[in-house]
Amino acid sequence: MSERQPGGFILGATMGDCVHVAGILGFLRLAEAQGYRTHFMGTRTSTEELIEAALESDPDIIALSYRLSPEVAGALFSDLARELSEAGLGDKKLVFGGTSPVCAEAEDSGLFEAVFDGGSTVDEILAYLGAEGTDAADEMPPQSLIERIRMRYPHPLLRHHYGRPTLAETEAGIARIADARILDVISLGPDQNAQAAFFRPEEQDPRQDGAGGVPIRSPKDLRRLRDAARRGNHPLLRCYSGTRDVERFAEVLLESIENAWAAIPLFWYNVLDGRGPREVEVSIRESRELMRWHAERGVPVEVNDPHHWSLRDAPDVVAVAAAYLAALNARQVGVGDYIAQLMFNTPPGTSFAMDLAKMLAKLDLVRELERPDFRVWKQVRTGLFSFPADLDMAKGQLAASTVIQMAVQPHIVHVVGYTEADHAANADEVIESTKIVRQVIKESLVGLPDMTADPSVAERRAELVAEARVLLDAIRSLDPLGEDPLTDPTVLARAVKLGLLDAPQLAGNPAAAGEIQTRMIDGCCRAVDPDTGRPIDEGRRLRTLGY
Repeated sequence: MSERQPGGFILGATMGDCVHVAGILGFLRLAEAQGYRTHFMGTRTSTEELIEAALESDPDIIALSYRLSPEVAGALFSDLARELSEAGLGDKKLVFGGTSPVCAEAEDSGLFEAVFDGGSTVDEILAYLGAEGTDAADEMPPQSLIERIRMRYPHPLLRHHYGRPTLAETEAGIARIADARILDVISLGPDQNAQAAFFRPEEQDPRQDGAGGVPIRSPKDLRRLRDAARRGNHPLLRCYSGTRDVERFAEVLLESIENAWAAIPLFWYNVLDGRGPREVEVSIRESRELMRWHAERGVPVEVNDPHHWSLRDAPDVVAVAAAYLAALNARQVGVGDYIAQLMFNTPPGTSFAMDLAKMLAKLDLVRELERPDFRVWKQVRTGLFSFPADLDMAKGQLAASTVIQMAVQPHIVHVVGYTEADHAANADEVIESTKIVRQVIKESLVGLPDMTADPSVAERRAELVAEARVLLDAIRSLDPLGEDPLTDPTVLARAVKLGLLDAPQLAGNPAAAGEIQTRMIDGCCRAVDPDTGRPIDEGRRLRTLGY
């Protein structure tokens, strides 16, 4: 496969009687993202029409597609080669895309300098187009998250969580996934012993080794996993933060696996969710300092708070306000590249339309914080609790949710294995899940209807933005003379304790109010009056709390 520098003009068409355009249009869009000018002549283009257009426009590359009979394709290729030669265009560079049997004919013809079938990867196509850092020609792709995003967009990076009960199985699985060249980012899932007691081996419970993830016990273990990923398409590695000794653990992750980005909760991983012994205010302070620590080292930061509220049945407005608080606190401590995570399908019962409205509302508020030194990168994922236990049905859920996620034009898709409701995915299931998502993305990039323009989506989006502002103002009122109450750990902890930020599943938790009641109504999660069960707006809810 020839290497080239990006740029130039590509003339595209389908050959013979072929009317299938998804593949070639996807190719042309990737080319445009790399700086090429393109023109698609249309379907069922005759050889004569193609020759005439090529003589007139003098393209640098002619891109052709045909997905019908391989026998007919062979004859088309012979005719095209002859007529190109007769027209003095025999030195033109041609590229072809089609089904595997037709691509075999294309390879045999010797007419094309590159041939792509349905199994070809985006990285292989980008390498042909000359995208910097692509790996199809045995060149290591960018080992920086932001560089990799910029190389691939509008095609999002793909990430999957992975961690098996033993280090050896996890190591072998990472190598298998890397060789499959299917994921850009492998998120290591450490077991609970590692998250809570990595530096305190005397506190680890051997009976819990491998519970919930890979039993990482030393930097050497992490380096083994990093080395396993240095093959194939060289996926980036990242790992979830610890719940204790968080800065020490961050240092280990950065040194050992070059942690691609940090995922740091603002309100969680403490007594609020039972994942650690820290009080809420203490953990907020430590989380902000951990964000600052990463910011000083140029590491992107994800604050994975909003979906934690939704996982506990908080009303949508709390999740939207939490998205703003997460981004604001990250910016305030100096984060430059912020990963805005959007978990769809949460809580269960959320409709696709209202889910999209909620995510758009979150992005509306977060984007208000953007500036040259605070860049927002969108990451989407399917909801953890949305998968049915039936694995065939779960595959459908994964695909359907991904279609809706593509409406926000994400930079990263966090693939959640279709096995989520039954068991943690093994390497083969990670690859299978990712293939499902890749196909959805491929078709979506050809063209989706504008789901954001749906009137019900637009109405709910505006409602959530307005109500989130009411909630944020109420939190500010807890310290009206403060310089910036929304970044003050004391104020934020009080907002949880007093019930401004609340969720039904926090009932009985001494660190929270736990008094709010919610219901799924018309696909939305709304706060309701505890006496009548009827929905109430945010202003009325806050007035019952005295704000």
